[in-house]
Amino acid sequence: MKIATFNINGIKARISALSDWLAEARPDTVILQEIKSQDDAFPRSHFEDLGYQVVTHGQKSFNGVAILSRLPLEDVTTRLPGDAEDEQARWVEATVIGDKEAVRICGLYLPNGNPTPGPKYDYKLAWMDRLEARARELLAEEMPVLMAGDYNVIPQAEDAAKPDSWREDALFRPETRAAFRRIQNLGFTEAFRARVAGPGHYSFWDYQAGAWERNNGIRIDHFLLSPACADLMTDCQIDTAVRGRTKPSDHVPVWVELAA
Repeated sequence: MKIATFNINGIKARISALSDWLAEARPDTVILQEIKSQDDAFPRSHFEDLGYQVVTHGQKSFNGVAILSRLPLEDVTTRLPGDAEDEQARWVEATVIGDKEAVRICGLYLPNGNPTPGPKYDYKLAWMDRLEARARELLAEEMPVLMAGDYNVIPQAEDAAKPDSWREDALFRPETRAAFRRIQNLGFTEAFRARVAGPGHYSFWDYQAGAWERNNGIRIDHFLLSPACADLMTDCQIDTAVRGRTKPSDHVPVWVELAA
């Protein structure tokens, strides 16, 4: 079972790029962020014609998450528990039925949080508290679980080409990294770092100032795997080359393979 996460930065602008990557990489399930589309405007039929079941939790012009799956999906839910008044489309859950295992997948687009300090950063930290609470509930179910998406978190200095320039940014502030560690320390495995060590591995490059050409990137797209899910992992990689293609997103896909 190959599961990918990809912040697509606008499904309408990136439909050709996404379709090309799907044909090449052949993921079983893809978790998308920043679809920037309401549910009824998402090009559902296009991806259904490619063999994917489509689940969306959209919002006009910004945010929005989706799941594309060639494998059966069950028990789909949207919205992260903990704040009934939160209208931002940032969370989707479903159970993917593999040949050997069923895996609960959670797709997330964690708030950016800038500028700091301020209400946007307060919302980010409160959202991470809700994420931690949901993570505890998921672990208690004792089935393979993964939480994947654009976390807007740079976990360590080695995850940025120029960490000093991010010191006061919401993605790298100590409070952000501490909240991420609290979730991970519940028993989750950060999939990419379980497979690949060292600096120079990024999943996002800004469109400005030649960031891609200079490899001035950051790693903010992550998979957190429960113990039962981590036992199934056989690989985790970043498809870096996608960033250099025509009309790319500023993010690239990250994927895991599970023996499921």
